[in-house]
Amino acid sequence: MEDLIRDWGYIILFLYSFGGGFLALVVAGILAFSGELNIFLVIIVAGAANFVGDQFLFTIARKNKTQAKQMMQKHRRKIAMAHLMMRKYGSWVIFLQKYIYGIKTLIPLAMGLTKYDYKKFILFNIFATALWAIFIGMASYMMGDLVYTYIEEFKSYGLAFVVLILVSVFLLFRKYK
Repeated sequence: MEDLIRDWGYIILFLYSFGGGFLALVVAGILAFSGELNIFLVIIVAGAANFVGDQFLFTIARKNKTQAKQMMQKHRRKIAMAHLMMRKYGSWVIFLQKYIYGIKTLIPLAMGLTKYDYKKFILFNIFATALWAIFIGMASYMMGDLVYTYIEEFKSYGLAFVVLILVSVFLLFRKYK
């Protein structure tokens, strides 16, 4: 298992962080605490992928508005919320969207459809991504001791209990998505 994490951990982190990455960054930070991964590489990989992913979405919307509108059509309520957030917070919505599940990928698309300045988006996205990766990565790294303490306690309850919790969390996220 350790070889699998070392061999594929950063690749999985990159791919998952391209479209969001919050959960992957938390898990990678905890794995870094245990020595399986390097926390500095975790932050760099997650941050780079997250930055590239947001730039990709912004550019798709900017270059192909028709396709972007079709992609977002089934998320009308979330797009309306994204536009309200853009009006209320302006450029700061780029920072906020990193932490809000459900609109993380929609904000760059919505901003790409507007006349928002491309260079300004890059600048805000760099800082927002860096803060996100450092904050979430280091927080999960520092919580690693607590997590591993509870993992030892959960071993006595068995794998079934852990699977039940994971499925419940997945269903909750899916319901409120």
